Amino acid sequence: MTQTASTQLGASAIAHPQDGVGVLAPVPKLHHLEETPVQARTNGDDEGADELTFQDLPPFPDDVPTAPLLRLSLKKLLDRDPQEETSLWRACCDLGFFYLDLRSGEQSKRDSFHEDGDGELNGDALLKDADALFHLGEQLFSLPDAEKQKYDFKDQGSYFGYKGLGSGVLDSKGTRDRNEFYNTSKDDHLGLSERLPAPDLLQKDDSRALLKSYMQRSHAIVSLILGQLNSRLGLPSETLQSLHRLRGASGDQVRWVRSPPQPMDDRKLALGEHSDFGSVTILFNRLGGLQVLPPNSEEWCYVKPLRGHCIVNLGDAMVKFTAGILRSNIHRVVNPPGEQGGSTRMSLVYFARPEDEVVLKVLEGSEMIRDKHAAQQGGSADEEQITAKEWIMRRAMGRRAGGDWAKSAGTEGERLKQ
Repeated sequence: MTQTASTQLGASAIAHPQDGVGVLAPVPKLHHLEETPVQARTNGDDEGADELTFQDLPPFPDDVPTAPLLRLSLKKLLDRDPQEETSLWRACCDLGFFYLDLRSGEQSKRDSFHEDGDGELNGDALLKDADALFHLGEQLFSLPDAEKQKYDFKDQGSYFGYKGLGSGVLDSKGTRDRNEFYNTSKDDHLGLSERLPAPDLLQKDDSRALLKSYMQRSHAIVSLILGQLNSRLGLPSETLQSLHRLRGASGDQVRWVRSPPQPMDDRKLALGEHSDFGSVTILFNRLGGLQVLPPNSEEWCYVKPLRGHCIVNLGDAMVKFTAGILRSNIHRVVNPPGEQGGSTRMSLVYFARPEDEVVLKVLEGSEMIRDKHAAQQGGSADEEQITAKEWIMRRAMGRRAGGDWAKSAGTEGERLKQ
């Protein structure tokens, strides 16, 4: 039992966007959400605010800074729309975060996009799975604390299972976090490893079938994104995909996160500044609270949840593989803003990581990556030889209470080592 959840990384890993191999494009101006033209459309249709709003929740305020995320369409990516593919590349180089509209995004049955059983590429079906998993997560977190605590496997050297409120740390001072989460393994649910102990609720056949479906459909999105990036980077065919096979042993996991509302006079971070360890993260949430720190800025900006969309971000591994051409951006979680502040916040995440034995180093076979790497300190910088499995364990355990904070550092440079 090894593996973990999200990781911490950094704002120093920023590269200019590139519209073609070896050709640098100007860095686009970063705008707030309501000002970004790409975000004002989905599938070519004009939409009212109600189409993107969770009507059963308090409204997201319109007087807070919002993050400059581009809003992309799964349908257009599947249709190989050139503008959408360029926007995906820009998003992955400039900020490493973007919205993905999943509605009406379905792959033709005639296409053989995934040949190793990666699962159905169907955005509407993924949205339905996510809705069902939010309900399952509510039941999971409503279990007695004593029952949940049975599945905290920290002492066994595993980051799968449960982490209670305040059992993680936010900084080198040992400040406790304000969330609880539960990690469940992709390898477990696909029958690639032993079945891990879990509450009876998660051991039911219908719960396991739902998790398997969600994992497969999320991984299909990941594979699509990796394929697009592989092509833009000029890597040999299937290079990135071959490091992230659905049925390869890895730290891929689903995580539920629950953050209860905080007292008005004592609102602190629920989850500290970090960047994700792995390669691609697929995130669903309904309440605000997620914030990103745009490059060359000291203003934290909220990511406004949009109905029918997931939030996608890249992690440390993509920075390491590409010598920093692709970006993994620092983010954090605070109490939801405005009227949402009195509500319990829950997130659903799929973390895709490189396979366990993959060494996190600059990839060969791309002129773009080679040139970028050569320009870094004259190409003389020594790379740490560490596997994905070792990296994730070191970082995850350093973030638990009583762990070694210094060992939780990622690619964020000096910012989070203080």
